[in-house]
Amino acid sequence: MLDNLTDRLSGVIKRLRGEARLTESNIQDALREVRLALLEADVALPVVRDFIARVKERSVGEEVVGSLSPGQALVGVVQRELTQIMGGDAAPLNLMTTPPAVILLAGLQGAGKTTTAGKLAGLLKSERKKKVLMVSADVYRPAAIKQLETLAGQVGVDFFPSAAGEQPVAIALAALDFARKHHHDVLIVDTAGRLGIDEAMMQEISAVHAAVKPIETLFIVDAMQGQDAVNTAKAFNDALPLSGVVLTKLDGDSRGGAALSVRHVTGAPIKFVGVSEKLDGIEIFHPERMAARILGMGDVLSLVEQAKKSVDVKDAERLAQKVKSGKGFDLDDFKAQIAQMRKMGGLSALVDKLPAQLAQAAQSGQVDEKQIARTEGIINAMTRKERVQPEIIKASRKRRIAAGAGVPVQEVNKLLNQFEQMQKMMKMMKGGGMQKMMRSLGGKLMQGRFPGR
Repeated sequence: MLDNLTDRLSGVIKRLRGEARLTESNIQDALREVRLALLEADVALPVVRDFIARVKERSVGEEVVGSLSPGQALVGVVQRELTQIMGGDAAPLNLMTTPPAVILLAGLQGAGKTTTAGKLAGLLKSERKKKVLMVSADVYRPAAIKQLETLAGQVGVDFFPSAAGEQPVAIALAALDFARKHHHDVLIVDTAGRLGIDEAMMQEISAVHAAVKPIETLFIVDAMQGQDAVNTAKAFNDALPLSGVVLTKLDGDSRGGAALSVRHVTGAPIKFVGVSEKLDGIEIFHPERMAARILGMGDVLSLVEQAKKSVDVKDAERLAQKVKSGKGFDLDDFKAQIAQMRKMGGLSALVDKLPAQLAQAAQSGQVDEKQIARTEGIINAMTRKERVQPEIIKASRKRRIAAGAGVPVQEVNKLLNQFEQMQKMMKMMKGGGMQKMMRSLGGKLMQGRFPGR
């Protein structure tokens, strides 16, 4: 998402190269392009007007100091203003109340409320060590109650049963009483959504809110809705005292305007973003990091945090020792690295957080998720002995592995060749061999004898 906005803003910055300073004249054209880029990204018109006015006020006359170019100076101003328009600082979930802390989820049908309830419950249990209870007050869609019960089981939290025909307020109050008696830290109440905003829906959710008095009232909005997201947010904000927003489907093919508009329209901070369909696919929203991603600078801090949560330190140390020694690295280790990458959201999720130039370089390598899945399938089709000693894999074994993985024999050969090259490189890196390899490579480049040229 936001790729088009990033590309347009990068173009604006390039056109300002060579100018001595930012003036009203040279910034007028740049801001016109910025305005068009924001409108194309589905940012609400009032938000665009306010943003452009603020950037212009702070940019004109901005001195280009040191090694900064006017384009770089403009990036600094735009990043600060993007950060401010999305809330300035990250807004943590507020649980500072007598337990149980009630979290009420509101939003339209299809926005991802029920899935978000499961993700939040999992996050609170794993990272904040809270005892969580979930309840569904959606009596109009029986599948929603079953879905929430299933999610509760998957993330390992408690579920309070409800049924169609019961009153939403009565369900919420019964769940709150149960949470108090069983010493739960948090109660998450999933409310009913509609296909559109209607008066009955707003009255019902207002009644549930008044009954359970939540410490957090989170508005769940689909990032792919664009302008509709802003209109929906305004309607909910008028009916409920929203304390925060959760943007779902941020990994989708959205233009990203909701991320820049919702905070401005509701005044409520964006607290979380949904970044995948998986139950751990939820992240705390950091406005300054999102601003950096929009401007093509990547989000390396979030990438590091994700790695800390996903990577097994002992496994990483064991692998590092194998690489250092130049022996013992087998196809099981290779498969383990693929699994670690999947835990971090897959290749596309990692590339999305890289700075623009690195992301383009990674994408140009033509490595895609399907190829990674095929590689994993081939390794899974091998026996334990074959994974540890790939040199024993001859013609008959290759045919069996290929049939088991559902790929041509050539794909098995390709994987084995790549793995053999990797092993050779690791042996060369052992005991100062890396310097010898680089010297040898440098000599070949100087003589024009680089392989493949």
